[in-house]
Amino acid sequence: MNVLDTLKSRGFVEQTTHEQELVDLLSGEQVSCYIGFDPTASSLHVGSLVPIMSLAHMQRAGHKPIALVGGGTGLVGDPSGKTEMRKLLTLEDVEQNARGIRAQLARFIDFDKGAILENNADWLTKLNYIEFLRDFGRHFSVNRMIKAESYRMRLESEEGLNFIEFNYMLLQAYDFLHLFNEYGCQLQMGGSDQWGNIVAGVELVRRAKGGSAYGITFPLITTSAGIKMGKTHKGAVWLDPDRTSPYEYFQFWVNTHDDDVPRFLALFTFLPMDQINVVKGLDGVDLNLAKTILAFEATSLAHGRDQAVGALEASYNMFGARDIPEVLLPESTIPRKGRVKADDSVPTTALDETRLAQGLPAFELFFEIGLCDSKGAARRLLGQGGGYMNNQRIESFDSKISMVDMKNNEIILRVGKKNYHRLVVAEK
Repeated sequence: MNVLDTLKSRGFVEQTTHEQELVDLLSGEQVSCYIGFDPTASSLHVGSLVPIMSLAHMQRAGHKPIALVGGGTGLVGDPSGKTEMRKLLTLEDVEQNARGIRAQLARFIDFDKGAILENNADWLTKLNYIEFLRDFGRHFSVNRMIKAESYRMRLESEEGLNFIEFNYMLLQAYDFLHLFNEYGCQLQMGGSDQWGNIVAGVELVRRAKGGSAYGITFPLITTSAGIKMGKTHKGAVWLDPDRTSPYEYFQFWVNTHDDDVPRFLALFTFLPMDQINVVKGLDGVDLNLAKTILAFEATSLAHGRDQAVGALEASYNMFGARDIPEVLLPESTIPRKGRVKADDSVPTTALDETRLAQGLPAFELFFEIGLCDSKGAARRLLGQGGGYMNNQRIESFDSKISMVDMKNNEIILRVGKKNYHRLVVAEK
């Protein structure tokens, strides 16, 4: 299947330029394509997954993905989708953020097998302004630029559009031209709010170099409740495990609305569409199991399979476990049995039954199993409400933890949002 057909069938495509030419291009030789990533933070979030997954599909189809960190354009600020000016970054901010973004992208695209990471600060910060205006500014119509959605929103806002932001479209178009010259890049992809910028780049490549260039935009992904993808009442869901733990990440996907499950399986996993289409007819328990598979696949991609297994096991400990039938999305690598073998992501301590029968003060136990560095730290943590047992807050630092707290032959202790520890009874 042509990769454009793959992207369309999975819900990635909103608009394309020169569609038949693009189909012919992607059906033949290897094509270099790029997507820009805004370096405003050291981590991407779930809202960035559509472009990330599209690059991964391109690489799987034999094409060459280029991830472009907008270090130079980040110094200007993209007005697209914003009613006020973005915070401008320093070069030091951009370089630090770019390192974090590369590590996350490496989970999805393989830099050892042809994927490329570039930072447009490497060329944009070296431009001679007069030469740039003379050589490339003449290819842009101001009348057309101000009709672009990204500019129109700002022009109609109370803050308005300042001159530095007005240059953004020219700079992004120049990125496309630079990547065309360096790598023969012929395709730019991005969110629907980037349509005007992408078209400007396509036209610049065609006018300045006489080259063939194309664009694809993705739809804005919202949940069935109308909420922007990746947003929760707690804020963004990050790909950085230090910001959103693998367990929290897993739970985000488990809590997907019923109506969104097939669509999110298509967008955020690589499971085959013929299997995903079957999910559309499920409800009740079977649909909930499909959500578990979605969570497992999405977590495996972002954090690795070991972390996904750990998050699955922790979820089973909290909410109960069910076997997942082999016929449900059979190409998923999720463990099919309700009890999963524990790994290093959920540390386990076996305690003598006599000790547990007598009960152990929580602060002593938290220190003993390594959830706190000292008994004093454990007292402070538990006194401030930062410790949990079986998903319930421990009310006092000296509360007794004993055999009566066992559920499914184990006790799950937790510090904060992501540090779990399992207690079991030692075998005699």
